[in-house]
Amino acid sequence: MESEAGQGTPPQDDDRTVIALVDDDRNILTTVSIALQAEGFATRVYSDGEQALSALLGNPPDLAIFDIKMPKMDGMELLRRLREHSPLPVIFLTSKDDEQDEEAGLQMGADDYIAKPFSLRLLLARIRAILRRSDARRPMPIEPGEKPAEVIERGRLRMDPARHHVTWDGQPVSLTVTEFLLLEALALHPGVIKSRNQLMDAAYPDDVFVDDRTVDSHIKRMRRKFRSVDGTFSAIETLYGAGYSFTDG
Repeated sequence: MESEAGQGTPPQDDDRTVIALVDDDRNILTTVSIALQAEGFATRVYSDGEQALSALLGNPPDLAIFDIKMPKMDGMELLRRLREHSPLPVIFLTSKDDEQDEEAGLQMGADDYIAKPFSLRLLLARIRAILRRSDARRPMPIEPGEKPAEVIERGRLRMDPARHHVTWDGQPVSLTVTEFLLLEALALHPGVIKSRNQLMDAAYPDDVFVDDRTVDSHIKRMRRKFRSVDGTFSAIETLYGAGYSFTDG
């Protein structure tokens, strides 16, 4: 495992995809780093935001994972300063009830967030999806039994699952991986009501539990993003007590 970089010569990685981990919790750094390396990734770890910033800018990895609450420089400030210079893909690790932090992080340019305690399988799935979306030229491996997904076109909506790219009436809409998976589940079956449990199953692995409020928050944010490019957007309908549906429009 690469230890804290940013001192002396930058670490030299082979042709593996490099993931940077920034967290003041040594147990998380060790556990996640070992899991990522077992999946074929190279890792670099940093225990605080100040230490990580210069290394992330000077020798960028392919993706970074930040804890929000850290000493010296928290994840929010690290992301703000990083975004002044770099579009590096970032996943936030948050506490379960930090909805305001999640919202702020996404507005500042985080690609997704995962609440602690988290499933390593969920984290790996999000990493692969974000890398695939951030660089369509990167040859990401297809899981055993997985078939390349076809482009979805529903009225003014176009979704490219291979690149995690979405447009509405030709205008790009930037969705997190979780939002993309929820929208995909709705758009694949227009007019069909999907319960919150069904949407959870579409966006999260079997061993990850999320409550109804989490799904509702993602849908609310997704609607706002579409309405920022089309103020009349109403393709995601709420069926109170039942769930959500997508209507071609």
